Amino acid sequence: MSFKNAILRSIVIISILILSLLIGYIYQTIWHNIDLKNYPQEYAELVTEYSQKYGVPEYVIYAVIKTESDFQSNKVGENGEIGLMQLTPETFSRLLTMTKATLETGILYDPATNIEYGTYLLSYLYTEYNRWNTVFAVYVSDEATVNEWLENPNYIDENGNLIFIPDETIRKYVETVNEAIEIYKNLYYNN
Repeated sequence: MSFKNAILRSIVIISILILSLLIGYIYQTIWHNIDLKNYPQEYAELVTEYSQKYGVPEYVIYAVIKTESDFQSNKVGENGEIGLMQLTPETFSRLLTMTKATLETGILYDPATNIEYGTYLLSYLYTEYNRWNTVFAVYVSDEATVNEWLENPNYIDENGNLIFIPDETIRKYVETVNEAIEIYKNLYYNN
C-alpha cells in the first residue's frame, strides 16, 4: 500500500510540475505577444536606413518614436511638435540649416522625413553629449537647460555625466525612453 501511495504521490507531483511549466510557458507567450503588439517595429525600412546613415541604434529610434508619438505620424504635440518623432518647426528649421536642405514644415507629417530628421537630431546630440540620457533630456527640453544642469556638481558624476535630472517631467521622459529601449532590445535585438 505505501509503495502504491508513493507512486500516486509521485504522479501527482510530476503532474503539478508539468502543469506549472505549461502555465508558465503560456503566460510568457501571452506577455511576449502583448509586448510585440505594444512595441512594434513599424516603419522598419526607414528606421534601418536612417539608423545606418546616422549611426543611431535602431532600438533608440524605435524607443523615441514609441515615447513621443506611439507611432502616430499625424500627431501634433502641445507645443507644436509634429509627427512620429515630435519635431518642432523651430528644431526642423535648425536641422534644415545644418543639412543645407530646403523643405517645408508640413513635410514633417511624412514618416520618412520625420524619422530622418529625428534620427539626425539624435545623432547630432549624441556627438555633442556622448551619453544617451543627456541626449534624451535635451531632445525633450533644450540644450540651454541641460547645459545648466551639467554645470551643477550636484547633478553630475565625477566624469561629468548627468546623473540627476531636476525636472520631474524630463526625468520621467528619459526613464520612459530607457524602458522602451530595454523592451525593444529584449524583443528584437538580443539573440
